Amino acid sequence: MSDSNPFGAPRSAAAPTTVVSAKPVVLPAPSGRGEDLQVRVSAPATGSDLPVIVFSHGFGWSMNGYAPLADHWAAQGFVVIQPTHLDSRTLGIPHEDPRTPHIWRIRVEDLKQVLDGLDVLEAAVPGLGGRVDHSRIAVAGHSWGAQTASTLLGARVLDADGVPGEDMSDPRVTAGVLLALTGLGDTLTPFAAENLPFLKPSFDTMTTPALVIAGDEDDSTLSTRGPDWFTDPYTHSPADKTLLTLFGAEHSLGGIPGYEVAETTDESPARVALIQRLTTAFLRSALHPGDTGWKTAATALENDPDALGSLRSK
Repeated sequence: MSDSNPFGAPRSAAAPTTVVSAKPVVLPAPSGRGEDLQVRVSAPATGSDLPVIVFSHGFGWSMNGYAPLADHWAAQGFVVIQPTHLDSRTLGIPHEDPRTPHIWRIRVEDLKQVLDGLDVLEAAVPGLGGRVDHSRIAVAGHSWGAQTASTLLGARVLDADGVPGEDMSDPRVTAGVLLALTGLGDTLTPFAAENLPFLKPSFDTMTTPALVIAGDEDDSTLSTRGPDWFTDPYTHSPADKTLLTLFGAEHSLGGIPGYEVAETTDESPARVALIQRLTTAFLRSALHPGDTGWKTAATALENDPDALGSLRSK
């Protein structure tokens, strides 16, 4: 990857890209959060005009998780920013903490604080200053993190009367990747309905282009629907959207939270590699009009006789 073309062809395995990372970069806590926001920033050691991916982790994780995605994206020319949300096991906040019912909203505010603090985060990584393209920003997330990211794309949370709540979208974000994002709230289990009231989304106004990734064996204990629940964000949102359905994938989608982590019940390096390739190609093309990598990657999957997944677009 040259300095003049960060969107050049991916490097081969024989020529790995050096990635630099800084953590924790601390952003002061806004009123009500209590804990300062700890962030990890990763980027390729070379290249300019680097686009940004802000990644929201799943329940209990932290800025240190999701190395299979974060490291890959950084090596492919993105600045990857990973905040640690209040639900992280690294913070040890008890369930009875008064902030707990509001963590879903604080998570959204965390992502916005990251966007507000891009200059600070850029300066924290040696050699990164002046190399970041602040006009090309995507959000991504897994599970609860995907729900968090989706609000910046235009999704809303329904109140007790079924009325869409506050619009928390952010015009600075122009693309998204939503991995294992939960669906509509009309089939929640009693536990989920009582304890997770924010799992009642409306995708009607989620207008920002996004890649939705679902596993066809992701059978959640939060819904009575079955794996197709995770296709709702695609089905019930307006274009421009693409759905990647992964065959045989459960909630960890083959192991994206980390290498050899206990919660991965469907470990598949090949499936993770496919996610790496397709998310990279999608985000490149979404953030850099004229890039043809996504079309090439999608065609390759469609023509693969042993494909690990299928694509639908609208």
